[in-house]
Amino acid sequence: MSTESSRQLKRSAMGAPGIVFFVVAAAAPLGATLGAGPVAFAATGPGVPGLYLVASVVLLLFAVGYAAMSRHVTDAGGFTAYIALGLGRRAGHASAGVALLAYNCLLLGVAGQFGVFAQDLSRGWGHEVPWQLAAAAALLLVGVLGYLEIDLSAKVLGVLLVAEVLVLLVFDVAVIARGGADGLDAAGFAPGNLLAGAPGIALLFAFTCFIGFEATTVYGEEAREPRRTVPRATYVAVLVMGGFYTLTTWAIGLAHPAEEIAARAGEDPVGFVTALNTAFVGTFSTELMQVLVVTSVFAVLLALHNTLSRYLFSLGRGGLLPEFLGRTHPRHRSPHRASAAQSGITALALAVFLAAGADPFGQLYPWMMGIGTVAVLVLQTAVAAAVLVFFRRRVRGPRWQTAVAPLLGMLGLAAGIVLAVANFDVLTGLTGGAAFLLPWLIPVAALLTLVAAEVSTRRGHPVHLGATALSERDGPAPDRTPAAR
Repeated sequence: MSTESSRQLKRSAMGAPGIVFFVVAAAAPLGATLGAGPVAFAATGPGVPGLYLVASVVLLLFAVGYAAMSRHVTDAGGFTAYIALGLGRRAGHASAGVALLAYNCLLLGVAGQFGVFAQDLSRGWGHEVPWQLAAAAALLLVGVLGYLEIDLSAKVLGVLLVAEVLVLLVFDVAVIARGGADGLDAAGFAPGNLLAGAPGIALLFAFTCFIGFEATTVYGEEAREPRRTVPRATYVAVLVMGGFYTLTTWAIGLAHPAEEIAARAGEDPVGFVTALNTAFVGTFSTELMQVLVVTSVFAVLLALHNTLSRYLFSLGRGGLLPEFLGRTHPRHRSPHRASAAQSGITALALAVFLAAGADPFGQLYPWMMGIGTVAVLVLQTAVAAAVLVFFRRRVRGPRWQTAVAPLLGMLGLAAGIVLAVANFDVLTGLTGGAAFLLPWLIPVAALLTLVAAEVSTRRGHPVHLGATALSERDGPAPDRTPAAR
């Protein structure tokens, strides 16, 4: 295989459905519903479906500009390519550190979550498996799948995703068909209910349920007809996730008396949804749901690992990380070295938490998910700004796609950052100095990669992020762009 081809991922490996499977699976619809749903309802009460709808609209506005720019970007660097092209190379270098921090934290947190869920499931079957062993086995399998061809991972995720979505849709239909607890109504969308309690916390957790959809562009190099497939997959992912979460939270709200729902969510968060499912669908469905929660979280592990592998591959190819990471497998055309390196990084980081005696669900999961969520919101906001600058300086297009929607999405995401930082103690369970200090890891990560890129450039090895991203039809980039300067 030639040197050039060894630096390219497998072409035309996935269509829009495969990409959608990856990014929706990364959000773990079933796990997110069972995990974030009770917290949101406890904070706000019956207005949660309306807040999920608000989050859906904000992210759809973001997706308009994101999808428009994806027609000009087909780089496995995802966010870093967008930010480098829109806001300049230094901003791209800084964003690389934030992206690596974000997705590594999310991957570690989900590994702890998987271990606990798998241990609980095995305990119910009479053969308890330690959470550490369950997490290690899952990460090993994820590493193997990440090493192989991308379409195999897509097929695995597709099966798991369809199963978890179907079990919740059956619940939704059963609740709606029986009229819920007190009949069908739109109380979940009433403005008064949306503003009741602590809507900021509920909206923040709604945003966390969408984490992962933005990875559609990471698979652009492996997509068939990427300039059409990636935008289509982005819109489908946001619409499917937004519609699914809004419908399911509405069904959950209908199944509880409106005046009691906040108290019930706070008193029994674990059984808040599963007990309803048993009442409206049956015991077998709930037992199946408990199994699918575990497979749902495994799907998240696989999707996050694949996203990180492609970030490492792109950064290795661009010169910010060691060059050997930017090579693909001669037969599978997968980022096999980056995948193996990511498996090692994950194992090492998890070993540090194990040595420290961290509780997987009380510490590892909430701490890592909290940092990861804030970091992804920061990246999304920066990408929205990059879209605005890119279309203003490089390519002209409809103002709705290139200016209005991205601006509104950026403002909504910035509000999400404010909510996340202000409620970081709720998001992570931390109090005092730790809740204040942990978010500072984000600017530290940005500064580290920025310094590393500057040092590399001064030594005669310039870093090129997003350098291959412009499509041929766009022609050469004008000298007045930040990237050119």
